[in-house]
Amino acid sequence: MADNNFSWSGNGTAHSQPDIVFTNVRILDASGEPPYSGEVTVSGNRIRSVNRSDSTRYSWNNGSGMRIDGRGMTLMPGMIDAHLHLSWNNAPGIADIQLMPVEEHVVNCVEMAKLLIDSGFTAGCGAAAAKPRLDVVIRDAINSGKCVGPRYLAAGPEITSVGGLGDTSLPHIPHEALNLGIVVSGPEEIRRKVRELIKWGVDTIKINLSGEEITEMPAKANQFDDDEISMAVREAKARNKNLAAHARSKESVAKCVDYGIDFIYHASFTDEETLDKLEAAKDRHFVAPGLAWLINTARNAGDYGIKPGTPITEAYERELEAAVDSMSKMHKRGIKVLVGGDYGFAWTPHGTNAKDIEYFVDMVGMTPMEAIQAATRYGGEIMGMGHELGMVREGYLADLLLVDGDPLQNVRILQDKQRIKMIMKDGEFHKEPDLSEMHVARELRYSV
Repeated sequence: MADNNFSWSGNGTAHSQPDIVFTNVRILDASGEPPYSGEVTVSGNRIRSVNRSDSTRYSWNNGSGMRIDGRGMTLMPGMIDAHLHLSWNNAPGIADIQLMPVEEHVVNCVEMAKLLIDSGFTAGCGAAAAKPRLDVVIRDAINSGKCVGPRYLAAGPEITSVGGLGDTSLPHIPHEALNLGIVVSGPEEIRRKVRELIKWGVDTIKINLSGEEITEMPAKANQFDDDEISMAVREAKARNKNLAAHARSKESVAKCVDYGIDFIYHASFTDEETLDKLEAAKDRHFVAPGLAWLINTARNAGDYGIKPGTPITEAYERELEAAVDSMSKMHKRGIKVLVGGDYGFAWTPHGTNAKDIEYFVDMVGMTPMEAIQAATRYGGEIMGMGHELGMVREGYLADLLLVDGDPLQNVRILQDKQRIKMIMKDGEFHKEPDLSEMHVARELRYSV
């Protein structure tokens, strides 16, 4: 964490966390209500108060604090990625992720975590790790302050079937270390692997229920029978772990609803029956479609050997068309569609995650407010912290951004790091406001 240059008290002694008032700001609280002018007070790691005018005055027991004049900038919650792979290393292919030695991979995860929070993402939900404990290690390092990064729910490697998505072993080298996923066959093997993942300390168990066009298993193909899925769910729920699924086919999405797998990644192919089933359970499920992966793999990965106009990119174009249609219908039905574009490859690099908000507006038909809620309020919910994360409200955790401009007029400004003037996580500055751009008063002795 960067040194806090604003830690100051009236007697000149250091104070680790003075109360902070953001005044003269336009508050986008992510409730869905239009933004309003006012001020927000942060005390410790939480939002102490939210006021609609600058007339309220406060008293601090320690007689010290900080007042930051936002000069009309937008104060909003930190963004949250619901489909995050911190161990995907912005590489040009799966092999570069899979075969990286673990020592270098840990360092790379530290770099990816910093890229995320530098771009305004203060939390993220892990959607699979490249190696067994990478997510767990980086989560714990962030939480202990050994490195900077977003709040993070750690996943393990995806659980996959023999010959399924993530089984990349070769006939002449049948070695598990070559696989991106954990390969199992049958309920008892699933039971053992889920228990191992829980022992390693993961927050989320993910199972691959369908395929992926870039692999030898097509997106509409399905793997695992009901007994295997039931075992994974039963073991995870017995230990109160989150459940997630790679589910592109309509059948796999339906299985997520049937078995209570709450985090549904992709959900590209649906029909009315599947949508009806998902809508009936919409309070329980979150969908993170990964549009960035589809768009950029189909259109912008030519420099990495995935040429537009080839069978693989045409397959991704077809899936993109289906996914946009599915997400639009889900959104209209009130199903929670969250940002999380499967970033982490060279053509979808970490640090560009806010592009999802633009996709949701331009392609899915969300309003700018709805797309921002998909990146904030509902992100707090998938993190299991919907009562204290993802909104600007009294009592909520102080994960905040100060943005130069109005994201509701142009959501693209959230992709511009230069427009994000301040990043706060847990009441501490990750990116401090620039003294040359706003007035900061370092001592407050106000009374009510």
